[in-house]
Amino acid sequence: MRFSNHLKQRLIDRYGPWALVTGASSGIGKELAERLAEAGLNMVLTGRNGEVLRDFGDALEEKYKIIAEVIIADIASTAGIYSLIEKVCELPIGLFVASAGFGTSGQFVHSPLEQETQMLKVNALALLMLTHYFARRFAEQKKGGIILMSSIVGFQGVPNAAHYAATKAYVQSIGEGLHYELKPYNVDVLAAAPGPVNSGFAAVARMELGNALKPSDIGIPILKALGRKSTVFPGRLTKILIFGLRTVPRWGKIQIMKLVMGGMTKHQTLKKHGNGHLSINRPKS
Repeated sequence: MRFSNHLKQRLIDRYGPWALVTGASSGIGKELAERLAEAGLNMVLTGRNGEVLRDFGDALEEKYKIIAEVIIADIASTAGIYSLIEKVCELPIGLFVASAGFGTSGQFVHSPLEQETQMLKVNALALLMLTHYFARRFAEQKKGGIILMSSIVGFQGVPNAAHYAATKAYVQSIGEGLHYELKPYNVDVLAAAPGPVNSGFAAVARMELGNALKPSDIGIPILKALGRKSTVFPGRLTKILIFGLRTVPRWGKIQIMKLVMGGMTKHQTLKKHGNGHLSINRPKS
């Protein structure tokens, strides 16, 4: 999709002069950060990989002549979230993009509880705390935008990714509700729900995504929908999947998702230890 000058101007006028993107070192977060920089917004890039973020920030400054501030933050901890908030409280941020997140795949009973808890903290708790902060701030200034990264897996239970899908259901629900709550304050909230995207998520979740979307397929459609919709299903593949499932009852969607996720995680093999404990043998990365 073409990134029109009209859209660029609308983004800078409505959400400038600064935007904050979590999870900006890779995948969808990186794509959205680049497009926002191209539109002329100064960027706050956050994540845990300082070297990658600094290189990315330098590239954005050189290419688009904007300012890119890098803040190393581990938002899996409340201390890390409060530290991030403290560091950005003086910047005139008008757009918050919650793109940080990761997923797990395979059967829930075989997944370490620590890993699932970590995912819950990043995908839900960190998103809650940062969204709450920026919602209050934007409502007070009567201007702003919030983009929350949902997923098409958040609309029904998904066997072999049950907890990940549950975290995305949380994101989708709070995004839809806040879209209407914050509208009277002139604050735009968008839940972006793409289909499978080839990004850092697949590597972490140990999934084979095949013919998935690229981050570049969905960045501009997400930004175009901000301020116009409560939910966007970006990318051609996403629209095909949504269209194909539109008349299927919820129980049927769950069964379809079970087949899809089973195919994506079929490279994982089950091993039973002598003590009866079950675990997943995963290929080495």
